[in-house]
Amino acid sequence: MNDSPGWATPGSSPSDGERPGGPADQPQPPTQPADAPKWSAEQPPPGQWQSPAPGQTPPPQPPQPQQGPGWGPYGGQYGHPGGPGQWGPPPAAKPGVIPLRPLGLGEILDGAVATLRSHWRSVLPITLVVATVVQVLSLLMQKFMMDNLALTLDRGRVTPEDVLSTMGSNLPVSAAVQLLDFAGGIVVTAMLTMIFSRAVLGRHSSVSEAWRDARPQVLRLIGLTLLLGVGAVVLGAVLIVPVALAGNVGLIVLAVFVWLGLFLWLGIKFSLASSALMLERGTVFKSLARSSKLVSGAWWRIFGITLLTLIITAIFAAIIILPLQMLGFSLFGDGLSAMQDPLAQTAWGPLALTAIGGIIAQAVVLPIQSGVTVLLYVDQRIRREGLDLELARAAGVENYGG
Repeated sequence: MNDSPGWATPGSSPSDGERPGGPADQPQPPTQPADAPKWSAEQPPPGQWQSPAPGQTPPPQPPQPQQGPGWGPYGGQYGHPGGPGQWGPPPAAKPGVIPLRPLGLGEILDGAVATLRSHWRSVLPITLVVATVVQVLSLLMQKFMMDNLALTLDRGRVTPEDVLSTMGSNLPVSAAVQLLDFAGGIVVTAMLTMIFSRAVLGRHSSVSEAWRDARPQVLRLIGLTLLLGVGAVVLGAVLIVPVALAGNVGLIVLAVFVWLGLFLWLGIKFSLASSALMLERGTVFKSLARSSKLVSGAWWRIFGITLLTLIITAIFAAIIILPLQMLGFSLFGDGLSAMQDPLAQTAWGPLALTAIGGIIAQAVVLPIQSGVTVLLYVDQRIRREGLDLELARAAGVENYGG
């Protein structure tokens, strides 16, 4: 008897009239059809079978029974119904972008890209709007800041007071851009989390449906993000400020490294909190506890996948932005040497092409990063809590895990 989920022993079960110990269970003499060949009663003794003589045709052998496809230990395709020469459980159900089982690195990345590719009508409008607003405001801020800096440099001798004055005059604009970037990131994270959760079940979401599902938790997501940011700043202040006041350079360097290590450890530990908050509809502190529990014992795995995702998306963004930036300096400046000229960097052409590259890069990078985070959350719950059973029921997969 095979107790593995999703498997059944070949053949049918006994009928109601057949019970163990009944006539059907008693050994019955084999019966032969009427046209079956008659075997001689005198057979050669064991060990005295002879091979046919040269030139003699061997007697025909009775046909061997054929096995149905997918069963039996013989042949390249007689493992389990999952494929040639494979043993073990059958393939997992895949109602959406991922199979409903513990995921590998490639499946997580492929699931994020597959969602972007198959649900682009919902994903791209969200990321394009946010990326366009942020990049346009960033372009205006850079233009304003570069102009002030260029005028300062034109005066000849630049003092530290001039630099601080320039930075101070640009501070309100920079703060506004960062605030809008922060708000846009919150909206993108909230809505993409809902789109990816539906994509796991094989369902599509419109932009309005994603916003309707995400809206009740947006304020809590803002609180969660602010709490993590303020916590990082407070942790750095507690570790670095006392040794900085002491003036010991060695201790300052050590404190910075300790802060970076703790920042990285806590960042991965709470990296699944946003997904837990949006999908479990809990509170801020409950989502932090859920993330800590799900990451426990898998910190290095989640860290590796997150780091690899950041590297891949950074390379992709550089491939998009750098050629457009160099094209801008070539068309509207004196070539690549203009990249070292502050006055040339204030031209609208290079700034505009760089912003266009940023919009394209962000529109693709943000969904992949959000998707990897959501799928890591789903993967950890499948591994620890058997979430695949619940997902299968929600997706309408029949007899899953039976």
